[in-house]
Amino acid sequence: MRVLVTGGTGVVGRMAVARLVEHGHDVTVIGRSAGIEIAGATYRQCDIVDFACVTECVQGMEGVVHLAAIPNPSKGASEAIFHANCTGTFNVYQAAANAGIKRIISASSINALGFNFGIKRFPLRYFPMDEAHPSFTTDPYSFSKQVMEEIGAYFWRRDGISSLFLRLPGVYEVTPENEAQVMSARGTARQQYQELLAMPESQRSAIIAGIITQHDNLRAARAFEVPDNFTNLRELPYARVMFGYSNFWASIDARDSAQCIEKGLLADFEGSHPVYVNDDHNAAGIPTETLVEWFYPDVPFKRPLVGTETLVSIDKVRELVGFEPEYSVSRWFGS
Repeated sequence: MRVLVTGGTGVVGRMAVARLVEHGHDVTVIGRSAGIEIAGATYRQCDIVDFACVTECVQGMEGVVHLAAIPNPSKGASEAIFHANCTGTFNVYQAAANAGIKRIISASSINALGFNFGIKRFPLRYFPMDEAHPSFTTDPYSFSKQVMEEIGAYFWRRDGISSLFLRLPGVYEVTPENEAQVMSARGTARQQYQELLAMPESQRSAIIAGIITQHDNLRAARAFEVPDNFTNLRELPYARVMFGYSNFWASIDARDSAQCIEKGLLADFEGSHPVYVNDDHNAAGIPTETLVEWFYPDVPFKRPLVGTETLVSIDKVRELVGFEPEYSVSRWFGS
């Protein structure tokens, strides 16, 4: 397949391009920077907000992988995020429609729900989380992802473009060079949950209440929108636990995101579909129902969750494209 990849130099893009090239696809990558070389692929400088350039680049393509975006609310002003993520996405879809392309795989985010970065906490209706759960977006990045998904739905109705919007959580990259470091960081995070598990209930409850309050205070202060603030936030007490709580302990190996991208390009489905794509187990390494009891005691279960089964359902993407995690971090720890 002849595939255009936008934003192919980030972690998800690199893995997707490498997989597509390895499997014999003819790949062209576009990005804003000049002078990039990508093994096995053609690279062209093109900004997705430049409609004429995007129009030129989609010619002759059979599918598009759209990954280019401002990646979180700390990386740009609200108007810049909306322009890059929403106008850029509209340009990609419109150019594809004009060229007769009928298949696009786009990177959305778990943040299309609005819970993690939003400036207001809202009640969750049930677990496991799925695509039918209503969104409540109150930060520019999460809102942009919600709008992007609506753009895809519009182009399905108007031009019959079938697309997936991959609601990816935190994406981690494992290489021979960093594997020990990644495993160490994951092990440290899991140790914190084991420590919580061993505490007297009163002590644990006080710490968890403090973690939730800390996150609520960050919301109210719009701290996630402060330029490049995430390095500072990661130094807060129980930061790993806090971001686990707000992201439902979901994560994904970049190789599995690439697997899903390729399967989405080739699978036989129609329509425009947001889909959660993540590991099949939680990243905390303790029973999932225990996490809910600690952090979300008022949220009911739609169905029982077994062991460390993920709180974010991947049933829909399994059904649509046959996705199944192959590199889930849980496998490193035997859960």
